[in-house]
Amino acid sequence: MRLAVNESGSGSKTAVLIHGIMSDSRAWHRVTAELREHGFRVLAVDLAGHGRSPRASRYSPAAWADDVVETLTPLIDGPPDVVMGHSLGGLVASLVADRMAPRAAIYIDPAFSFPTGIRGWAFKAFFAVAPRPKRSALVRMNPKWSAADVDIELATLRDWDRRTILGFADTRPLVPPARLVAPSLVVLAEKSLLITERVAAQLRRQGMTVETMEGTGHTVFRDDHAGFMDTVVDWLRGVAKAQPQPALAVVA
Repeated sequence: MRLAVNESGSGSKTAVLIHGIMSDSRAWHRVTAELREHGFRVLAVDLAGHGRSPRASRYSPAAWADDVVETLTPLIDGPPDVVMGHSLGGLVASLVADRMAPRAAIYIDPAFSFPTGIRGWAFKAFFAVAPRPKRSALVRMNPKWSAADVDIELATLRDWDRRTILGFADTRPLVPPARLVAPSLVVLAEKSLLITERVAAQLRRQGMTVETMEGTGHTVFRDDHAGFMDTVVDWLRGVAKAQPQPALAVVA
């Protein structure tokens, strides 16, 4: 399936951004703006069932990744410099990275695991039956969000296909990457909903850099945008310094 893509910037480096469930490419507006300033051409997709992209008859992490690869391959001349994903998008980004071999990967509170037992069933029930929140509820739940982010969340929820939750009916695919395909940064919320200490330790053993941002919830880049971007830019500079070939000079 060909997806809607929000393309901006004309830099020589390419960043691919993949949003989380219930969201779409609009959620990245501030991240996109800063990446452009660092010389990136940014390709932010709307996954199937989200934003301007078509609805699918069935949803799954593998199908979402297939769509991203099919959509972006004609748009990118060679491996992307960075693939970045949040939550569901983090899981999809890991599958995309395994096939597109980016020069760096960033996973934000990624869906590399899922709560078990009653807590897991409660998560699924919430996504399946909870009404779309009103503005006042969003503000109460996310006091650190900007007014623009609240507006965007309300808009993306209106455009979201609730059936996408069926893509999580089988939680077995929600696992960390099987192999390290590129230097990888994992940015976690202070109390991650998805990544336990055990999973975080596993990611570190695989060679990933794992950073926890204090005072943030699941949407880290909205709760502390400046801190998030500082973490990302500093890490990318470190990657470029450690492997200084021109292909890895991902941040000017």
